[in-house]
Amino acid sequence: MRYLPKSPAERQQMLAEIGASAIDELFAMIPAEYRLDRDLAVPRAHAESEIIDYFKAAGAKNATDYASFLGAGAYRHYRPVIIDSLIQRGEFLTSYTPYQAEISQGTLQAIFEFQTMIAELTGMDVANASMYDGSTGAAEAVRMAMRITRREKTVVASTVHPEYREVMATYSKHQGLPISAVGYDRATGRVDLAALDAAITDETAAVLVQSPNFFGVIEDIPAIAAITHAKGALLIVSIAEAVSLGVVRPPVEADIVSMEAQSFGVALSYGGPFCGVLACKEEYVRQMPGRLVGQTVDSNGNRGFVLTLATREQHIRREKATSNICTNQALVALMATIFLSVYGKEGIRELAEHNLAKADYAAKKLSNQNGAKLLFTGAPHFHEFVLQTEEAPAALSQRLLDEKIVGGIALSRWYPELGNATLWCATEMVTKEQIDSAAKVVAAAPVEA
Repeated sequence: MRYLPKSPAERQQMLAEIGASAIDELFAMIPAEYRLDRDLAVPRAHAESEIIDYFKAAGAKNATDYASFLGAGAYRHYRPVIIDSLIQRGEFLTSYTPYQAEISQGTLQAIFEFQTMIAELTGMDVANASMYDGSTGAAEAVRMAMRITRREKTVVASTVHPEYREVMATYSKHQGLPISAVGYDRATGRVDLAALDAAITDETAAVLVQSPNFFGVIEDIPAIAAITHAKGALLIVSIAEAVSLGVVRPPVEADIVSMEAQSFGVALSYGGPFCGVLACKEEYVRQMPGRLVGQTVDSNGNRGFVLTLATREQHIRREKATSNICTNQALVALMATIFLSVYGKEGIRELAEHNLAKADYAAKKLSNQNGAKLLFTGAPHFHEFVLQTEEAPAALSQRLLDEKIVGGIALSRWYPELGNATLWCATEMVTKEQIDSAAKVVAAAPVEA
């Protein structure tokens, strides 16, 4: 009877105990116009065989054989099958908050290994047990910098992922924390260093940039760091594509690194869940939100792992907490840990080089076709690039879809000054044949209506 609905007699008994004659009395405080006075409009009950047939038919509608050149913060990489085999083990899949270290050593060690690998990848001293995603990680990094510097203003590059900037605006709206944007160089797509220098004041807590940025361009982090630190502000570097660290120099000049680890073995899954990362210099670790696993020894001298630094007040007493984020994406972070363990140092580098080569080939193949040209060629890219076309992105996108190709994303939604520009991405999942097919579509003259 544990999970079955109560019988009518049992319901009446429960109502009598609380002095109510009918269930409707429990909802009397809700205005009548907001109460549903009819049965739910749901279909009739189906047999198991009917349900299976329904989902088979629905699944057949999925476009699984399309080539995709979408990126923009959500990247399609190959996921080794071992990931799902391990994360579906009951010890990991059903585990909860590892407060009781005596029975949580497996979960705690997995998190510790995740933190260690993230710290090595980013060039930071310490990383936490993960954040919800890259956008909230960036927003939390900004708040962290404000606590450290005791300043309240932030300068954000306009080349940071637009949706990350929207999350930051939501964070700051009701706290009165001013955020100012700094533009980009139209030739390189990098942060305008002169504008950045002018935007930072003695009230600026942090400068937030992304590298590779939203255009796929790799920023000049040492130059940005020099400008930022000269005025006493902290530098936060956001990384939306973690695989880039296989070949791109880690942002060691940063004070805080916020990263989205979705590329490390986490399926796109129609938008989530993702896995955020927050790493920093050791001197700032006590202002880091979320969880942190530390290594210690037990009374017998054996190595062990425990949650550390963040006290219970971090989780249950809001006024004492550094953040309202008191948990982490442990299972998703485990996916990233397995992915990194399977690939290893050399494998991650080879994967990044593969992505770099695919994007370079795609950029060359797609440009100079039917008036198309590459933007921001004055700086290095990773596996994304901006393509400017004479044809409107919507029309080009439809022609590509007709050939079972998902093209780049139109940038005019966030950057109207770029006109017909689209952002393309080529990971290892895109084949040479698919790139060639996309180039043929771009090269073909659109059919006149």
